[in-house]
Amino acid sequence: MKFNKFKNIGIIASTALIMWSCDLDEFNPTGTTADAAWSTPEGFATAVNAAYDYRTEFYGRENGIFLGESGTDLWFNRENANYANQLTRYAGLTPTQGNPNIGEWPRMWAAINQCNAGINRIDDAGFTVEATKNEMEGQLRFLRAFYYYHIVETWGGVMLRTTETREPILTAERSPVEAFYDLMIEDLLFASEHLPISYGDEYSRATKKSAMGLLAKVYLTRGYYGDGATYYTLARDLAEEIIARSGELGIELWDDVNDLWDPTNNKRNKESLHTVSYSLNPALNRGGANRLHQFYMTNYARFKGLVRTLEYGNEDTRRLMPTRALLDFYDDDIDARYEASFKEVWIANESYTWTAEDVQAHGKDPSLIGTEVRAGIDTALYITKKSVPNKEFKPYVIYDRNRTYNESDGSLNQPDNFVQLWKFRDPLTRTNQNQREGFLDVFVMRFAEIYLIAAEAEVQLGNAAAAATYLNVIRNRAAKDGAEGQMAVTAAEVDLDFVLDERARELCGEMVRWYDLKRTRTIGSRIAIYNPNITEFRDHHYLRPIPQNEIDALLNGAEFGQNPGY
Repeated sequence: MKFNKFKNIGIIASTALIMWSCDLDEFNPTGTTADAAWSTPEGFATAVNAAYDYRTEFYGRENGIFLGESGTDLWFNRENANYANQLTRYAGLTPTQGNPNIGEWPRMWAAINQCNAGINRIDDAGFTVEATKNEMEGQLRFLRAFYYYHIVETWGGVMLRTTETREPILTAERSPVEAFYDLMIEDLLFASEHLPISYGDEYSRATKKSAMGLLAKVYLTRGYYGDGATYYTLARDLAEEIIARSGELGIELWDDVNDLWDPTNNKRNKESLHTVSYSLNPALNRGGANRLHQFYMTNYARFKGLVRTLEYGNEDTRRLMPTRALLDFYDDDIDARYEASFKEVWIANESYTWTAEDVQAHGKDPSLIGTEVRAGIDTALYITKKSVPNKEFKPYVIYDRNRTYNESDGSLNQPDNFVQLWKFRDPLTRTNQNQREGFLDVFVMRFAEIYLIAAEAEVQLGNAAAAATYLNVIRNRAAKDGAEGQMAVTAAEVDLDFVLDERARELCGEMVRWYDLKRTRTIGSRIAIYNPNITEFRDHHYLRPIPQNEIDALLNGAEFGQNPGY
């Protein structure tokens, strides 16, 4: 089986939404019906392939960063801009405003319908080898759980569907959150049993490690909805099993976090449990490709001595900047993750000489007039979380913590440039410096997160010492040479807040933060402490609003109801 091979046939059953659906033949450019196309194992492969496509609408796109990272303790609008205010600062988030909240809803339900269509039809697809049939079904069940996780955590207990939608839906009933988790657990147990260790070159398919990793997260999250001891124990035990079987599953931690984020190690990365891959052939990437390398950038190319290059990246669609708190979560003297993840220094890539005009514009001492800055040798720009003394005598532009953030509370001061998240850089797959889309893969889940899941579960079970043991594996990997002892933590230091701090250090920017804080019910408290520029968060924002046009399309829309507070 190959991705995208029969995409036109494969998508014909994927257009139905939660509230309505078109006739299946409407979205069928080939003239082939699903009943005919999926009646053989070869044809059924197209149904499975199509179910993967919707991941790329989230991972590697704006949808992912705004729904998965913004509106938390870690990020604010770059340069205090007003783009996507509904999700970044909860200003005007309503049932009729707030893309990608509104746009992602129909995509997720189309994905669910594609999975349901395949699961419902697989018995009629002519499989003669049970193991092959179970493999196919395991992929669809993994993906259904994957999409339902995003749905239920974003919008709560909406409508749980397990059958294919073929006709318009005029009424809908809500299902409890627990029912979503029951189905996800059932699906992921099936997938964990029947998916293979590897699909070889097709490495972004769901495999056993993908299903087990997502199941561990689902168990952990389910624990916060009740019967915590049971589900936290299941999450911990499964995380332990994944760690114990890591060799068999084909995963391991990189010894050096710099290697983890080296673009040359991106494809088939040994730490990834599940990957959204982007083809180097743009025609095979549904609706575009990976733009994570752009979204966290600072505006470096506006300064003398710096021009846009492939190495430094295309900064023209900047979206999010780090809070001071995120930067301060790292002790960069001992933690290598800061330098592996963030960029503070830009070496000039074009020579220039300081002029009187430049000196005045940047508040420099007149003695710098005539100072030469050499391309490839000298620093042109330094943006740092540290305070820099005697900035006026340094022959490069400086933005330090006190310029970017207010000293008193960390709110934004002059955030026109900021420390840049650098882990997603892509100088390899883009062909010119102005190209927005790149073709590096996106890691949906990494092996490091399994240790963090185990640690969080142990904290909730009251086992701080065990939690510290798991955390210390990650912290030891992150330690600079000789700093392993300083990076180690003890049981007395570990609580839920520490685990969330550690998740920030390890996973920042990876489209999981909002879900971490939603799961632990800490969005409000951590924003209040760490992101003072967000002032409009209220408790009802723990769920996003259902798009109003979907409710209006129901005959029982008033009964189905909007999420509380909207």
